[in-house]
Amino acid sequence: MSTMGSSLCAAALLAFLVFSLRLFVNSWHFRVHKGIFTNGTIEDDFVMERNGLVHELNERRKEILPFLISSGVKRLLDESGHFGQHQSFESNHLDISLENESDVSSGSIRMDKDHIGCDQLVDMKAVDILGSGYTKIVLKVVLSEGQSVALKTVYDQGTDMGRCLEDFKDPLGCHELVSFKLKKEIVLLQRLQHPNIIKLRGHCEVSVGAGGITAILEQGFPLQMIQLLQSPWEERFRVCLGLARLLHYLSHSPLGSVALLDFQPRQFVMVSGELKLTDLDDASVMEPACQMDQDCILQFPLRNFSLPCSAQGVCEGLNEMRNLYNAYRYFFTYLLPHQAPPALRHLVDHIMNSTGELKGDVNDTLEAFEDMFHLYKSGLHLDNMPPSIIRDYAVMKGMSTSGNMEYRCWPSYNHQGCVLSVHSDKEAAFICNSLPQCTSFSLSDQRTWTGRLLASFQSGFSHLVTDGNSEVYLKKTKASLGTTV
Repeated sequence: MSTMGSSLCAAALLAFLVFSLRLFVNSWHFRVHKGIFTNGTIEDDFVMERNGLVHELNERRKEILPFLISSGVKRLLDESGHFGQHQSFESNHLDISLENESDVSSGSIRMDKDHIGCDQLVDMKAVDILGSGYTKIVLKVVLSEGQSVALKTVYDQGTDMGRCLEDFKDPLGCHELVSFKLKKEIVLLQRLQHPNIIKLRGHCEVSVGAGGITAILEQGFPLQMIQLLQSPWEERFRVCLGLARLLHYLSHSPLGSVALLDFQPRQFVMVSGELKLTDLDDASVMEPACQMDQDCILQFPLRNFSLPCSAQGVCEGLNEMRNLYNAYRYFFTYLLPHQAPPALRHLVDHIMNSTGELKGDVNDTLEAFEDMFHLYKSGLHLDNMPPSIIRDYAVMKGMSTSGNMEYRCWPSYNHQGCVLSVHSDKEAAFICNSLPQCTSFSLSDQRTWTGRLLASFQSGFSHLVTDGNSEVYLKKTKASLGTTV
C-alpha cells in the first residue's frame, strides 16, 4: 500500500477512536446525571459494556475501510463514521480518488441529475413492507412525483438490534453499530454494478436519533421459489442464466473475487423478470488465508470440497467455488432440469454435473449457459424437426379466434389456458401434435424476453375475427369440418 494509503488507514482509525471516545464520554455523563451509577460493580459493568461496544464499532469500521481504500475513495466516512451528514449520492458517479481529498472532506460528492436523496423523501408515501431480516427492513414507497422505490434501513425490532441492546444497553450506540452493515452494503453497491445486482439509486443519512442511514434502491419483489417453480422453463432458465452471469462478474469484480457468505434465495429479488442480488452486507472480498491444504476445505451439509493452499498462503478460488456450489444447490437443481427442451437436455445435464461436482470453474459454467442460450434463442436446437410438419395445418392470416374452448397445460404463461413460447410456427405445430386436445393454435406479435413467439393452443373455437396481429393455424382434418370445431 502507498504511503498515502497507509496514512489514510491510520487517520481513519484514529478518527474512529476519537468518535468512540466521544461516544463513551457522552454516555457516561448521561448515566451520571441520571443517577445510574450506585456502586462500583454497576460502574465496572458499564465500563465493560462500553469497551465492548467500542470494540465492535471498531471492527465494523475496519470491515468497510478496505472497500474504500481499494476503490480510491479516501474519506467517504467522516470522523463519526457517517457518509457525510445529510448528503446523498447516486450509484454511477461517486468518483472520488486519493487526489480529490479536499472535495470529499468538504462534502462535495458528484451526483447525477436523477439521483434520489433526502430531499426527495420528504413527501414520500409508504405503501408496503417488502421484507425484513436480522438487521434491515425494506419498504416500498412512492415518491412525490409518483416513482416507486425501495427504502432499506436499520430494523430497530430486528434480531441484531435486540442482541446489541441486551449486550450493551445503549440504543444510540447499537443503532450506529447495526447501521454499519447497511453502510458496507451501500459502499459495495456503489463498487459492484451489474445487471443482476440491484441498482443503488442514492442514500440519505441524518442523525441516528432521527433515523440514521437509508439506502434507496430500485424496486424489486422478493423471490418466490414456489411461484418460480410453476413458471415456464424459459423463465426459470432466465433466472439461472442471470445467476451464472452474476457469479462470473463476482469472480472477476473490481474488488477481487467476492464470496456471498449468506447465499440464500432470500438475498435476491426479481425486477421485471430478472434475478437481482440485493443483500451484500455479508459479502467477503478476501480469499481465506491458509497454512496448509486442510485450511482450504469447503464444507456443505452433504459434501465437502478442498483446494490446495497456495504458496502465498491463500485458498485461491475458494470464494468462486463457494458461490458456484451454492448456485447449484439452491437454484440450478430446482429450476434448470425440469421440462427442459429435449434437444437441450444433454447441455443441462452437463451443467448440472459440472456444478454439482465442481468439475469446472465459473468461466466454464457461464460458457455452457451462453451456448445453451444461443441455441435456444436461435432455434438451432430444432434443426431435426421436419419442415413438412406445418403442412398439416391451414393458415388464416390476419385472424384470431373467439369463443375459445380453452384447456390448460402446465407450465403455461396463462394459467387459465395453454400459452407457450415457440421459435416458429413449425415448433408450435410440433407441440400441438403432441397435445391430444389441441386442434388449433394462434400466433400473435407478443414475444418473450428471448424474442420467441407466444403461441396459444386451443381444443376448439366458435368463430374467427379479424386481427391484423394474429394468425390462426387449424389442423386440416378439423378445418374440413368447418370453422366451428
